[in-house]
Amino acid sequence: MSQLVAVTGATGFIGTCLCARLRGAGHRVRALVRRPENANGLRRDGVETLAGSLEDAAALEMLVAGADAVIHCAGSVRGATQADFDRVNVAGLQRLLAALQASDAPPRLLALSSLAAREPQLSFYARSKRRGEELLEASEAVAWTALRPPAVYGPGDRELLPLFRAMARGVAPVPGSPSARFSMLFVDDLAGAALAWLQCESHPQGIYTLDDGRRGGYDWHEVAAIVSRLCGRRVRLLRLPVGLLSLPAWLNRTGARLFGYAPMLTPEKLNELRHPDWVCDSDALIRATGWRPRVRLEEGLARTPGWGCDRRGEG
Repeated sequence: MSQLVAVTGATGFIGTCLCARLRGAGHRVRALVRRPENANGLRRDGVETLAGSLEDAAALEMLVAGADAVIHCAGSVRGATQADFDRVNVAGLQRLLAALQASDAPPRLLALSSLAAREPQLSFYARSKRRGEELLEASEAVAWTALRPPAVYGPGDRELLPLFRAMARGVAPVPGSPSARFSMLFVDDLAGAALAWLQCESHPQGIYTLDDGRRGGYDWHEVAAIVSRLCGRRVRLLRLPVGLLSLPAWLNRTGARLFGYAPMLTPEKLNELRHPDWVCDSDALIRATGWRPRVRLEEGLARTPGWGCDRRGEG
């Protein structure tokens, strides 16, 4: 049955994939966009766009009005202070919840959190994501579900693309221990989980992790071996000295405060990158929704253009 789904963060990496999957499944989509000039692709796909941001209470009320469900993808991943992340990841979600609670018939909410919220002491970002989850847990008027994805990759991703490009050239830069383990998730599988939630009659409430189905996740040796098979060349692990990343991370923090930009690499981000265990599983989500991941890392990389390799071993 076709539903009207309101989406935040629709022009981002995950949001773009999600909107395409929603439209492909026959749902109507209304997207909140901060920069309408970046939403031409959404409009071509039949997505209704609404200019506004998470700071605009009136726009949020219009976004959720008459919707059957809201999928909240918007989030801040760059910054140098706790306030940089809380502005979107906490206060933005708080305003969205207020708009939902003010609705005569509040639509149910799917909020994308992060596996980083499992370790809120590591970084400003992780703490902001956990604080957002706490807002959901305190909400009594809204039916909500939160997803904690691990590292998400696929077509359109820009965060992991430089890493995979380096590996395609034969070098895997490792920020922490080569034996650190982490789960991965192909973006289309994440969108598929959102669709399964949308179609689920039970409306599960709670926080769920999800992965690509590989028990115990991956370590750097295993990822290098996968890239090696795809590219037809040896991929060497290069463990980065502590100071090599720590110095630019500290300089980024200082520069951000002086010049007002939002950096990705900070000392807190390094805490995340060097953490030895980012493994999770999808068991609870599978039981709640029936969704199952379909794409493991090797297939997902083969389906991701622009990083330098395909299954024919062309680099």
